[in-house]
Amino acid sequence: MNTLTATRLHASDVNLTMVSNTPAVTSYALRYFGSWWNAFEVPPSSVCTAPVVFADVDADQYATLQALVETCPHEKTTYAKAATLVARDSEGTVTAVSPTQQLAYRHEPATGRLSVIGTGSEPVALAAARIARDAMRGMLLDRGWTLLHASAVTDNCRTVLTFGAKGAGKTTTALALANLGWQLLANDRIFVRPDDTGDLRILPWPSAAAIGLGLLDALGWYDVARKRLQSGEALHPTQHPDVTQALLAGRREPLWEPDGKRERKVQVYPDQFTDWFGLQLATGGRAAALLFPRIQHDGAPSVEGCRRTLGEADFMHGATEDRYPDILGLAAAGGSGSSDARQRVADHLAKLPQHTVALGHDTAANATFLHHLLTE
Repeated sequence: MNTLTATRLHASDVNLTMVSNTPAVTSYALRYFGSWWNAFEVPPSSVCTAPVVFADVDADQYATLQALVETCPHEKTTYAKAATLVARDSEGTVTAVSPTQQLAYRHEPATGRLSVIGTGSEPVALAAARIARDAMRGMLLDRGWTLLHASAVTDNCRTVLTFGAKGAGKTTTALALANLGWQLLANDRIFVRPDDTGDLRILPWPSAAAIGLGLLDALGWYDVARKRLQSGEALHPTQHPDVTQALLAGRREPLWEPDGKRERKVQVYPDQFTDWFGLQLATGGRAAALLFPRIQHDGAPSVEGCRRTLGEADFMHGATEDRYPDILGLAAAGGSGSSDARQRVADHLAKLPQHTVALGHDTAANATFLHHLLTE
């Protein structure tokens, strides 16, 4: 008989508990969320009310749910890069299965019960973490938070948010400053909410960080990562095997998908920022300034004179979520917060100092330039 284990996630004034019949599943959640969402172990017997994610490795139960979905009306979509079938019943219960991954998801709104069922511990652990994060997002949105497409670093006195489209330099900017001593709060997206004092509070969105081989090298982390892999440690399991092989072989040039449009990157666990690379992580902050970087091929880092306003692409929602659509209906308001909440956030951000900058390919020079710009 399997022994149940439980991990509780806590951010701002919301919490969620994950319960599993497989310790590796809740241990993964503890590791993945602990650095940013204050995850901790709790006795399973203490879990008596929702919200709870039940995440079990159970081949028979998975087979039952797969048969249920396949034999009733369902929609087809792509979730976590896998073909997924989604069925809804008359009571609002949503059941989804990804046959290639042998994963099933179920949301029963009437009771608040969330379930992730699969045939292997690692797939269940990754899937349960995604669903738990989506459920936490839904609760935070209900409490007036908004989700922005931005990175954030803090030095305790000020928190700086970096905006831009994919490839603009959000992750590069955040990691370069963190490497210089700032605390990393988030590398790709953040929760924000105005408070009663007039400040804009920031919470992280826990996730693995995608770092290109070239950036890993420029930050001085390449040899550290390679030695860790050679000693038997592992990066995040979503990392493509070709990236792992490139690191082990000592290759530092970028790797690309077959279509040549997306770079295959190193996938770093949140806790590896601290354990491997010596960064400090922050669990919250208050917005003090905005950065809008532009990467240029040559030239020294410099300030540009134009001023930018936020657009729809700067808010995370269904149209900008390309890998993990909200198949279970866990996040209201399109996944980015209400229109009123977004407007309040935009109004607050418009009052903060803003820096539009051009950055070169010398990561250390960029970091020094940005540090002086933000602290002068």
